[in-house]
Amino acid sequence: MPLPAIPRRVKIGDAAAFAGTTPRAIRHYHAIGLLAEPERGSDDRRRYGYDDMIRLLWIRKMADAGISLDAIRDGFEGATGIEQSLARLEESLASKAAAIESQRAAVHRLREVGSPLGLLSPLVGGRLRELPPGALRPADLDTLLVTERVFGPLGAAVQANRFIVLATHPELRAEEDRLAEAEAALDDTVSPDDPRIEDLAAQRCAHETALGAAIDGSGLDEALGDLLDQEDEHAGGEEGEARTSAMEAIGKMPFDFSPARLRYEERVFELFRSADQDGDIPRPC
Repeated sequence: MPLPAIPRRVKIGDAAAFAGTTPRAIRHYHAIGLLAEPERGSDDRRRYGYDDMIRLLWIRKMADAGISLDAIRDGFEGATGIEQSLARLEESLASKAAAIESQRAAVHRLREVGSPLGLLSPLVGGRLRELPPGALRPADLDTLLVTERVFGPLGAAVQANRFIVLATHPELRAEEDRLAEAEAALDDTVSPDDPRIEDLAAQRCAHETALGAAIDGSGLDEALGDLLDQEDEHAGGEEGEARTSAMEAIGKMPFDFSPARLRYEERVFELFRSADQDGDIPRPC
């Protein structure tokens, strides 16, 4: 049975009924530039012709296939025919599919290695994957994220050695926890002139010395030696400039340290500097 002839011009309600949509949807197509405004009749109402109806049918077919209205509009824009529009849509969807696949692969990698370990650079994350699951604490991994942002992957890779040693040396981990608890107690009730600050800074320096010895004994630094030498060769500016830049970056972190804690951090840094005037990353005392 042949289809009835399509009227030459129809009102928006009839056009919507024919295309299987609603007048509200058609008005939206007009608003986003997907469908041109048609001529209006003597009653100032829109009148839709044969070409408008075909366009509506194509829009509905594509929308029913799950293609977004924005993508349909981009495919139609400047096209000389439906074949060109479809070719553009296929190309656009292929590009989006590739981008989605790349994102999916990245999420899969994060799930495989665990977050936030998977958010670290391959250089840093690769050094930590040899440890058994759960050996590193979430706070350690968060610290590495911050260090990588401030000092870059090589700086974070050096710090990763520290956390590897802590994870494999229970006595050093216990001392680290003790010092961290004492540092957290340097709140607003403690004066910056409190003599305990100097004593605690010295203890921290001694602890870092023990950590440094354990790192040296493990050979963890050897694998990074060549990479660090390359970084030194390509580094620009004076050491003081690099250190200032790093300290400025650290200063932008939202740390809410008390005056006593700030004095403690300054004193620890001073001890590190006096112990090792070479290099931007403080070495153990």
